[in-house]
Amino acid sequence: MRDRTLTRRVSAVLLAATALFTSASAASAASAASAASADEAPTEAPTEAGTAFRTAVAIPPGKKATADASTGDYLYWQFPAGAGQQATAKATVTLPEASARHGAATWQLDVFDGLRRRQACASGEPTQRASQQDATVTLTCTLRTVRAWSERWSNDPLPGAYYIRLTVVDAADQDLGLPVKAEVEADAKDAGGAQAGGGELGAPLHAAAVAEPEDGWNGSWFTDRWAWTVGGAVLGALAAVGGYVLTRHPRRR
Repeated sequence: MRDRTLTRRVSAVLLAATALFTSASAASAASAASAASADEAPTEAPTEAGTAFRTAVAIPPGKKATADASTGDYLYWQFPAGAGQQATAKATVTLPEASARHGAATWQLDVFDGLRRRQACASGEPTQRASQQDATVTLTCTLRTVRAWSERWSNDPLPGAYYIRLTVVDAADQDLGLPVKAEVEADAKDAGGAQAGGGELGAPLHAAAVAEPEDGWNGSWFTDRWAWTVGGAVLGALAAVGGYVLTRHPRRR
């Protein structure tokens, strides 16, 4: 009788602790989201691009930037990315009329960090060759997960501003100067607890012109790794209690 009572009490305590932890985490996430949405003011999408790193135009989260330019121009934008996020840049170029062009052209999308170091694309197609008959060309680049802290010489993605550069790298000389239209968007999503790392960067890299991510530059303290850890501990404790109840020897009268 005492063993049954003890088992019920332990199970109740573990279940209550799990429910409390889950509700606290949900409340914290909800309050952070509401505070962020309250502080953010609606921002219109930019309709121009910079011509260098210093004049790069900031792209607000969830917005698509557009720009009218000429073939051969260097176009620059910038966007924020915090620790634990994986950033993706996408650009679509509307090309001139096929009758006005004299051959194929190769377009390239480059992404740089706050130290203006070119970051390698983990996936995507950052370089595309458009034939003379193509009306548009689309380029994408997904970076590695941003780390909360790392040595700067290691070239790891760090929290802060990221620069997008779009240009044509191979085109007929007669086509340089023809009008084009570019549409660029940047998205930074949480990569998940498996990619979460410790540490903290003292200050974001050259991020004064872009908005801080919702969870801050160094990411939120709560990740799904915490949920898996706590859930595994609770299940392990319940399994231990259940195993004890099933394998205990009956008392002799």
